[in-house]
Amino acid sequence: MAKAEKAAAIAELRNEFESSSGAVLTEYRGLTVAQLKELRTNLGDNARFTVVKNTLTKRAASEAGVDEGFQKLLEGPSAIAFVKGDVVEAAKGLREFAKANPLLVIKGGVVEGQPMDASEIGRLADLESREVLLAKLAGAMKGSMANAAALFNALPTQAARLAEALRAKREESGETAEAPAAAETPAE
Repeated sequence: MAKAEKAAAIAELRNEFESSSGAVLTEYRGLTVAQLKELRTNLGDNARFTVVKNTLTKRAASEAGVDEGFQKLLEGPSAIAFVKGDVVEAAKGLREFAKANPLLVIKGGVVEGQPMDASEIGRLADLESREVLLAKLAGAMKGSMANAAALFNALPTQAARLAEALRAKREESGETAEAPAAAETPAE
C-alpha cells in the first residue's frame, strides 16, 4: 500500500471514529463473504461494518483521541461496526448475529469516547431500544402529571367537604353561623 493510500485510509478511519456515536470491534476469522454480507444487511443503515488493518486503525484511533485500551484490542483479524445511530440497536444486531455465527467475536468498543470491553457491549445490547426507553419515560412523566393534577383537584374538594361537615355539625348542635356580637366598650 502506497504512502498516499495509507494516509487516505487513516484519514477515512479517523473521520469514522469522530463522526460515529460508537464503534464495536469484532474478530471475524472464519466468516465467509456471504456471512459478512448478511451481517452488513442486518445492521442496515444504523452501522457500517468494515474490515480494517490494525496498524492503520491504531494510528487513526490515536489521531481521533480514542482511548489506548481500545487500541490494545486490535489484535488478529479485526472488523469494526461504526455506529451512526442507536448504539444499543447495533450492539443487539451484532450479538444476535454472533449467537447464530459463533465465529464472530465481539472484542469491545468505544461509545461516546468511552472504551468498553466485550461484557459492557453485551450489557449495552441487553438494554431496550431508545424508542422504548423514551416511551417508558413519557409514560412515567404522564402518570406523575396525572397524579399531581388529581392531588390539586382533591384539595379544594376536601376543603369544601370539611366546610360542609362543619356547617352540618353546627346546625345539629343548634349553633348559628353568625358571628358573636362585639362587646360594647363603656363610654368615658
